[in-house]
Amino acid sequence: MREITLKQIAETIGISITTVSKALKNYPDVSPKTRKAVLDLAQSLGYTPNSFAVNLRTKESKIIGLIIPEVVHHFFSNVINGIIDEAEKNGYLVIILQSNESLELEKKQVELLMNKRVDGIIMSLSNESNDDEHIRDILRKEVPFVMFDKISKLIPCSKVIINDQKAAFNAVEHLISKGCKKIAHIRGPINPQNAIDRFLGYKKALEKNSIPFDPKLVYTCKNVTFEEGREFAQQIGTQHPDVDGIFVITDLVAVGVLDYFNEMRIQVPEQVKIIGFSNWFMSQVITPKLSTVSQPSFEMGKESFKLLLEEMHAKKEALPFKPKIVELDTQIIPRQSTL
Repeated sequence: MREITLKQIAETIGISITTVSKALKNYPDVSPKTRKAVLDLAQSLGYTPNSFAVNLRTKESKIIGLIIPEVVHHFFSNVINGIIDEAEKNGYLVIILQSNESLELEKKQVELLMNKRVDGIIMSLSNESNDDEHIRDILRKEVPFVMFDKISKLIPCSKVIINDQKAAFNAVEHLISKGCKKIAHIRGPINPQNAIDRFLGYKKALEKNSIPFDPKLVYTCKNVTFEEGREFAQQIGTQHPDVDGIFVITDLVAVGVLDYFNEMRIQVPEQVKIIGFSNWFMSQVITPKLSTVSQPSFEMGKESFKLLLEEMHAKKEALPFKPKIVELDTQIIPRQSTL
C-alpha cells in the first residue's frame, strides 16, 4: 500500500498543503469546518506523519541510545526499566545495545548510534574500556552524553554514580563488626572505576581497623561470573582456610562463592561470613540469604535519563550546559550470610 501524503489529502479536499499541515497540528487560523474535513479524510485514509521528514524539520529523532555491558544482569535490567520509564513519559524511544564487556563491540555500537543520529547516548562502560577515544568522539560531535555505574573519571560528561569507595568501606566494616579478622576480597577487573573504588574502600576499612592488607587475599575476576565465584571460593578454602570474611564485587560472584561453600559443607556464616554488592534478587533466595550492598538501580536509570534530557533541551535551545554528577545513596542489607 502506498504511503498517504499531505499532497494527496490537499488535492482531494482542494486546499493547500500548508493548510492541511496546519489543520493536522490544530492551528487556530484554520476554520473548524476545514480542520474536521482534513482530520476525517486523514483518518479514513490511514494517514500517519512521516517521522523522517518530521525529524529533518525539528532536528530531533526522539530516540536515545543506551549501551550496557549486559542485559540479563539484575542490576542493569532495573536500570533499563528506570530509563524507559522516564523516556516514555517524555516521548522518547530507547535503542538498547549490549557490549558484552567488549571494547571493540562498544566502539562499533557508539558508531552505530552516532550514524543513526540519536538525540543522546547513555552508557555504562565495558570492563575492557581502557581506550576512551570513541567516547571523546561523542563529545566532539556534541551529542548529549551521560555515563552511569561503570564510568571514566577522565571524561567530562554528566554521570550518575554511587560512592563505591564508601559503600565498599561500609561493607567491610560490617564484616569486621561481626568479628571478622582475616578478610579476602574478590574484586572486579582492573579497568572499571567502580572495581577500583571498591578495592580502595576494602583497603581503607582494613587500615582504619588496624588489619594488615595482604595482596594474596585479593582475587581478580576477569568476567565477573558465577563460575569465578566458585573458582575463587575453592582457592580461598585451599590457600587461606583461616579467612573468616569475604567481600565480593557483586552478588552474582558471591552466589558462586556460597554455592561452592554449601557443596563443600563449609558453614556460612559460622566459619566464614560473606557480603556481596548490588542486592540482586538471587541474594534473597539462596541459602543462606546473602548480605549485600543495595544499589538504587531503578533510580539510577531515571536520573540518567533526566540528566540526558536536560542536556538535550539545552542543545535544542542553544543554551550552555555544564555536566553534572548525581550521587545516589547505598545501604547495607544484612542477611544470614553475616549473622
